Amino acid sequence: MTSQEADERTRQFIDSHRVARLATVDASGHPTVVPICYVFDGGRFYSAIDEKPKTVSADRLKRLMNLAVDPRISLVIDDYSEDWTQLGYVLVRGRADVIEPGGRDAKEHSKAVELLRERYSQYRTKAIDRRPIIRIEVTRVRRWTSKG
Repeated sequence: MTSQEADERTRQFIDSHRVARLATVDASGHPTVVPICYVFDGGRFYSAIDEKPKTVSADRLKRLMNLAVDPRISLVIDDYSEDWTQLGYVLVRGRADVIEPGGRDAKEHSKAVELLRERYSQYRTKAIDRRPIIRIEVTRVRRWTSKG
């Protein structure tokens, strides 16, 4: 990570949440934001391209096509409440790429699969070990909370 490495409270916030929003941009600068399941190993985030029904094949997913032209991403993990004293978020900036099973990053892919299956029971029966995984190298982490 960077000099703005996730401190313990930030790490707890990240680990206690189940969904993040991943923002990518296409070659024209048009943003796309999608919710993702993720795991954080302390230095990198991973998100599987799973078999949930999609309208296009994995290689045609907008987020993957965007990453191919511009690897810069933002990731938001947040708490919203009608009680605005309970608001909070973690904003991550980084660079993402895709790792494939059997590729040059096969060992890292396998570890990411293991971590994702540990975190999400739904992945234990999914073939994420045979599918691409988004890897996010963190360049900046910022946590904000209305609690101070």
